[in-house]
Amino acid sequence: MTEAEEKTIREFDRAIARCREVFTAKMHDYGPSWRIMRPSSITDQIFIKAKRIRSLETKKTAMVNEGILPEFIAIVNYGIMGQIQLASGYADLKDISPDEALTLYDRYMADTRALMIKKNHDYDEAWRLMRVSSYTDLILMKIERTKEIEDNNGMTEVSEGIDANYMDMVNYSIFAIIKLTETD
Repeated sequence: MTEAEEKTIREFDRAIARCREVFTAKMHDYGPSWRIMRPSSITDQIFIKAKRIRSLETKKTAMVNEGILPEFIAIVNYGIMGQIQLASGYADLKDISPDEALTLYDRYMADTRALMIKKNHDYDEAWRLMRVSSYTDLILMKIERTKEIEDNNGMTEVSEGIDANYMDMVNYSIFAIIKLTETD
């Protein structure tokens, strides 16, 4: 592993910790109420967040005093929730404890992180040369792909599934978080 790849992992882990902190706080406030959401609803929630990011990137002003960074954090957390929902199915009521939700969060985040490490190696740190707005566009594209797969009842002929698209959205969002917080 190169020094640059090791740096990426350290930065990635700091961004994950930031996202997990928000997820944990939400578990305290709401519990795992998101368990009632079907994956398609989670996809739409990610869509709303990505559209707001793109709107703020384009307009350069916000009417609501929340920036782009919290929206990327939300995409990360919804992407992990989406993976959990795909694997576990949705529930009619909260059916797990906040601690169980955190355990699942950590498991699916670890899988997503492992995918990033492999792809980052193969793509040779290309993400560092990209603009944050490109991550936004890629996330929006992944959402459109996910919607198509969802509309086809999860069936694909040659493409990756919904879970892989959620993982990519999470990883692009974490790259954006790293870039947006580099000066922190």
